Order: sequence, then C-alpha cells, then structure tokens
Amino acid sequence: MATPPLAAQRNSDHAVWNRVLALHAHVERELTAALQRRHAIGLSEFRSLEHLHRSETSELRMQDLADKVGLGQSSVTRLVGRLESAGFAFKDLCPSDKRGVYAVITDEGRQRYEAARATYAEVLSSALNTFAADPELGPTVRALRTPRD
Repeated sequence: MATPPLAAQRNSDHAVWNRVLALHAHVERELTAALQRRHAIGLSEFRSLEHLHRSETSELRMQDLADKVGLGQSSVTRLVGRLESAGFAFKDLCPSDKRGVYAVITDEGRQRYEAARATYAEVLSSALNTFAADPELGPTVRALRTPRD
C-alpha cells in the first residue's frame, strides 16, 4: 500500500489535532509558570476563581465547577480545598438539598483573580504571538484567531 503524500499527512485530522495539543501544552506551561510565579496560584485555581467570579451568585455547585474547569469530582474537591485553605473560596451546603455542595468565592478570591487576570491575558497573547511565528504551529494559531461570523 502506498504512503499518502506528505501534504495529506500534514493535513490529516490526526496531524491537525497533534498541532492543537502541542500548542495547548506550550501555552498552558507558560500560563502556569507565570501565574505561579507572580500570583502564587495554579492555572486550575485561576480558572476556578474566574468561573466563580463570573457566576451571577458568586457560587457554583461543585459538579458544575468541575465541568467548567474540566476536572473530575474528586479533583475539584481537592482544588476547592486548596482555594479554601488560601482564603479564596469556601464550601457551602445547598439549602434545598443538603447533599449539594457549592464553592463560593470570597472577597480575597476576587482580589486574587482580578490581580491575576491581567497576567493571564498578557502571557496568553504573548505565547500565541510567539507561536504564530513558528512554522509548524503558526497556521494553527492563525486559524484559532480567525474571526467567525
């Protein structure tokens, strides 16, 4: 059986997905390092604070937060435990369903999120700009940045 032409291999779904994953890994590493260094929080903590901050009620059910951050139930429980230890969030029981647990952002959590938000935006843009110049990842960055109707 003949091997597909090189151009077809580069444009296969598998190759495209591998470029997305490589770009994701590079950007996530840079975001993680900057948030940890400048604000002493991890990327998952930042994203959790962001979702809690944007919530109309400043709280989310733990399962909803897990879904938004992309973690399992036990991982989000540990994550909220870290936020709680840092004073950025606390757990609260659902008044109508005592089995339901909410994560609630604190004022200190809002302040930490607000301080870290500019770092996140700056590092994200810088990383994407850097990778836009990369011959292998540049087309992926440009595709992601192309406005949709």
